Amino acid sequence: MSGTAVAPQAVVEVGNVSMGNALPLTLIAGPCQMESRDHALEMAAALKEIAVRRGLGLIYKSSFDKANRTSVNAARGMGLEKALPVFAEIRERFGLPTLTDVHEIDQCAPVGEVVDVLQIPAFLCRQTDLLVAAAQTGRVVNVKKGQFLAPWDMTNVVAKLTQSGNGQVLVTERGVSFGYNTLVSDMRALPIMAQATGSPVVFDATHSVQQPGGKGSSSGGQREFVPVLARAAVAIGVAAVFIETHPDPDNAPSDGPNMVPLRDLEKLIALLQEIDTVAKANPVSI
Repeated sequence: MSGTAVAPQAVVEVGNVSMGNALPLTLIAGPCQMESRDHALEMAAALKEIAVRRGLGLIYKSSFDKANRTSVNAARGMGLEKALPVFAEIRERFGLPTLTDVHEIDQCAPVGEVVDVLQIPAFLCRQTDLLVAAAQTGRVVNVKKGQFLAPWDMTNVVAKLTQSGNGQVLVTERGVSFGYNTLVSDMRALPIMAQATGSPVVFDATHSVQQPGGKGSSSGGQREFVPVLARAAVAIGVAAVFIETHPDPDNAPSDGPNMVPLRDLEKLIALLQEIDTVAKANPVSI
């Protein structure tokens, strides 16, 4: 690894959004995959309206390529070349910072020229070369904790980024493998990761209710439990919640079973903000 080691930042600036474990809650939201330019712009407009009404920091999330689909025949998204101009348009038209996954080293530089946050998928969170390449873009890096890792293991993951000269790191909890096709969220992981890494912590409420491979050739999910887990995580105190949303989840090309219907999102966010205010006034200490 090259570069000068830096300390992880307790507050990370993402465009016009400030993220920190003691700051008001941020929302990372959008459809699982970028389906088309029109759909992406419609989603960004709807989410921006919610954020303005709620006085909420928002980062728009979508994936240009779902490279870890259960089946080789599953829809994967628009692809890098077509998606990057759409991310740029979302930033320009709506003033929203954006986030997307990177899966390969060569994707980091071009994505970093357009997108505000490079996200490392959970399955790839220990891939050193990918982490270094993401760090070297100078962009914020959000690393999802692998389903196979303990929360304190994220200390080594964050070190790979900070030793590459980038302290702008977010760490995300998205559940731990628990038997076949099942994930469980250990809420102890949230304060442990905050203390161990020094980074803002994100709770991924939608992937935490995913059932990987649960439908045979695709993943299942239990979206009815998204509010349950989101409320618990926010009550502990986190920098952000990550919630994938869609106007018609049952007909979405990926992760439909665990996405929140767009029509239900604002009500959930309003409740989470109320809980967040109480939690931040009475912080948890371990």
